[in-house]
Amino acid sequence: MSLEVRIAHQFRGFLLDVDFAVETPGVTALFGPSGSGKTTTINAVAGLFRPRTGRIVAQGDVLLDTDEGIDIPTRLRNVGYVFQDSRLFPHLDARANLVFGWRRARPRPAQRELDRVIDLLGVADLLHRLPRTLSGGEKQRIALGRALLSSPRLLLMDEPLAALGQSMKQEILPYLERLRDESKIPMIYVSHSVEEVARLADDVIILEGGRVAAQGSVFDLFSSLSPETRELSVGAVIETRVVRHLPDDHLSELALGEARLIVPLVPAPERAIVRLRINARDITIALDAPGRISANNVLPAVVGGVRASGDGQADIQLLCGPAKLLAQITEYSRRRLALATGMRVYAIIKSVTVDRPGRGTLPTISA
Repeated sequence: MSLEVRIAHQFRGFLLDVDFAVETPGVTALFGPSGSGKTTTINAVAGLFRPRTGRIVAQGDVLLDTDEGIDIPTRLRNVGYVFQDSRLFPHLDARANLVFGWRRARPRPAQRELDRVIDLLGVADLLHRLPRTLSGGEKQRIALGRALLSSPRLLLMDEPLAALGQSMKQEILPYLERLRDESKIPMIYVSHSVEEVARLADDVIILEGGRVAAQGSVFDLFSSLSPETRELSVGAVIETRVVRHLPDDHLSELALGEARLIVPLVPAPERAIVRLRINARDITIALDAPGRISANNVLPAVVGGVRASGDGQADIQLLCGPAKLLAQITEYSRRRLALATGMRVYAIIKSVTVDRPGRGTLPTISA
């Protein structure tokens, strides 16, 4: 995906001045607190909001250039949009809502694409039901399918889970993960939820006060010590590869560079890529290799940086081969161990969260 966004608009008491470019496929999260300009930014991309000045280019096509007087109408931008509320047509059943998106596509996809999206989102049993009979998560799946079937060049999602309860979020997140893994449509995902960004995003753009505060891969920003990433600094996101399963012990062995992690059995084939989240509070740091302990995962590491996080706490960045971890310990412990950049230490990982491929849950498991 190639998307360039440069917009500026003066609201009463708030200046939106955003400038970023996305050059990679996958999911890019726009992350930040309420009022930081996330929704306004994607509304400008969709053509629902016209900034005072700006230029927006998607895959080489200029959608907006205020200097040149270019402002492509929303209906011609070929951009899909999933809102916080599903905005389904209440008088149409789920299938008719899906077909509405399919019929808008130019050129119209083959019938098998409709069938593929129905399977992808697991909505076959919902097709003859009216929106008022669907749960919030079911409505959002239909809305997502309608947007996908319009064959968009870009899919925009404005906090699609914000109005859902926790159980409904857990219902729909696996479908979004599957869409990320199986679809080739680039996505911009607006959220202020750290969990959603950690699970779904490949890259993250942090907005703060109407400006881009930081931008980078989810793996870098979640383990960064930059002040702009403090809201994300609750743990690291890493990718591992399944090496083998140990079914007699109900365990799986995952590769992290040359290191190995032992976790409860993961329902994924060997060589599959599995995303992990490791909470910063679930890492203990040792200066010497620990002896006989119950923790299965002890990784040699190098201290990449230290940051005082306030309230007597310290964030420690740990470089473990190709991955960056983040540990949160007391400032007292940091002083006692005299931790400093460049020191060789051992990271003792007490638990991890496994992003299981395909449909499933995301449990926290002892490691």
